[in-house]
Amino acid sequence: MALTSNPTPRDASRFAAGRSRDIICLGRLAVDLYAQQVGSRLEDVASFAKYLGGSSANIAFGCARLGLNASMLARVGNDHMGRFLTETLTKEGCDVEHVRVDHERLTALVLLGLKDRDTFPLIFYRENCADMAVDENDFDEAYIASSKALLITGTHFSTEQVNRTSRRALEYARRNDVRTVLDIDYRPVLWGLTGKADGETRFVANDGVSTHIQSILPLFDLVIGTEEEFRIAGGKDTLIDSLAQVRKVTAATLVVKRGPLGCQIIEGDVPASIDDAPIQGGVEVEVLNVLGAGDAFASGFLSGWLRDEPLEACARSANASGALVVSRHGCAPAMPTPAELDYFLREAKADPARMRRPDRDATLARLHRVTPARKTYDEVLGFAFDHRNQFFELAQQTGADPARISTLKRLFVEAVKQTEEALGLQGKVAVLIDDRYGQDALNEATGRGWWIGRPVELPGSVPLVFDHGRSVGTTLTSWPREHVVKCLVQFHPDEPIEQRIEQEAQLRALYDAVQESGHELLLEVIPPKHLPGGPDVVFRALKRLYNIGIYPEWWKLEPMDASQWQAVDALIQERDPYCRGVVLLGLSAPVEQMMEGFRAAAQSKTCKGFTVGRTIHYEPSHAWLAGEISDDEVIARVRRTFETLIQSWREHRAAAGAGDGTAHAGSSRNVHQEQAA
Repeated sequence: MALTSNPTPRDASRFAAGRSRDIICLGRLAVDLYAQQVGSRLEDVASFAKYLGGSSANIAFGCARLGLNASMLARVGNDHMGRFLTETLTKEGCDVEHVRVDHERLTALVLLGLKDRDTFPLIFYRENCADMAVDENDFDEAYIASSKALLITGTHFSTEQVNRTSRRALEYARRNDVRTVLDIDYRPVLWGLTGKADGETRFVANDGVSTHIQSILPLFDLVIGTEEEFRIAGGKDTLIDSLAQVRKVTAATLVVKRGPLGCQIIEGDVPASIDDAPIQGGVEVEVLNVLGAGDAFASGFLSGWLRDEPLEACARSANASGALVVSRHGCAPAMPTPAELDYFLREAKADPARMRRPDRDATLARLHRVTPARKTYDEVLGFAFDHRNQFFELAQQTGADPARISTLKRLFVEAVKQTEEALGLQGKVAVLIDDRYGQDALNEATGRGWWIGRPVELPGSVPLVFDHGRSVGTTLTSWPREHVVKCLVQFHPDEPIEQRIEQEAQLRALYDAVQESGHELLLEVIPPKHLPGGPDVVFRALKRLYNIGIYPEWWKLEPMDASQWQAVDALIQERDPYCRGVVLLGLSAPVEQMMEGFRAAAQSKTCKGFTVGRTIHYEPSHAWLAGEISDDEVIARVRRTFETLIQSWREHRAAAGAGDGTAHAGSSRNVHQEQAA
């Protein structure tokens, strides 16, 4: 029976009650390698960006990003790429309990290029891949019955194995009042109708495929497809004749994607002309990449459909989601959040011409960066040993070979590891490590789930200079994404205008670079002491940086009194409620002085902890480099001071009443506007 856009009675739902999941997505789960050189032939591409891919997986990811309880049903190989896919889905909030690990097959892979607006070469590496081996024994009836809806994409009817598995899932769904959705997702190459390297061809007529699809159409309540996909489903030469043929075998709601025109929804009889079906208008944008736009469309549509919204509202979200993804690189990571959709639809209505290039809208870009699900930090308990000049000077003072500094920093990583284990600080410890003397330490710290900051500034430079040259974006291309870009800048709002402009230009270049690279940014702002001070200098410095459009995820600030912290808290909440927080710096202060600084900072709503360096490591480093203490002793001394600071911070935080439910910066508020510079 066809679904209706206005359930009767008004509060009736399309779906069975009491379901723990919104949607289960069965189908392709693969790694997409997207060419980074836009305009190149695939033969000439020099580098690729790695993303989650596969139509069903993209839809599951997009649904999760839009707030649905989505679950993925597929297989991955027992390999690094398979783990990447499950971790990516998990981070987005998608259930992967039924993503099985196949020990006999590798995870599927796709290479994709962006030659021009109409040419998107792609090659599927799917010979005997893991997701095509998904089996009916990988799930049971109770799992399917736990969901409001089941989505399957057309590829998973293309072989005997996946056809049998998909039909079993449909059998369970129909028996348990689970709504069923088909995204036709027609890829001729995956039906064996083109050469193996021809993944770009989107349509090849084939009676056998049409007959096969028509045999499954009666099992679906909602069918989504492009004009070409409905032509293969109906097996006729024209779209309207194909839709009429589809209607003969299914009463499903039919959603026809029409690209920039939007979409058309047919619930009852198919009209004599496709033009007689009302167009649900889309938002016209300039196209960068059509690949994945259909998956975004489906995610947007389902985000409304599964919430019982009218079909017109579902179409509005679908069209906007597709428009945003065609303007961006990649598919899954390009999927919008609810905050992005709200902003985009509102601005496109007010100024359609401006929104033809959504990729150039700074507010939209920022919402895309800060509103997806990401790891939260209630505490940041950090040991900073990213110092370079100071360690070199210690080596000179003690007569040690500077090469030993690398070994020393690896011992610091071991000290942090031991502290984490001893105090149960998983997800809370942080380190700041450089790559001049600390590359080996960085390698050992990476992948542990730690908060890792890494400096880019040339030590002591005023105006600011970057350590590896002016092109800081080039530097970041080799950094793991989990590394936070840390930049210390000696910045004063009243410094000479020429110097301030140079400093701000460098910070702007850095900010633009991290927007492109995807790294988070920590700005350590220390006003030079030779300039006039005052209780509001740090506040005014931060305000100036916000005014010129710089929104770091993190600030690193020196100890302040309670009133200064209150002013900084209010500024961050006003200007950037998505800010991750503030960490306290040490400036080689004695332990007792640091602990006193904790008192006021602990009352701050934005300060999440500290990243302290020389206070912890200076004395033991000197002794170790001089050969006066052993490896075990330097670890023990560092741990004692680090753990003393952790205990003090937590005591002051508890005394200040932290955790009383007051909203902190970085909370998941849906703020859809940015403050103008």
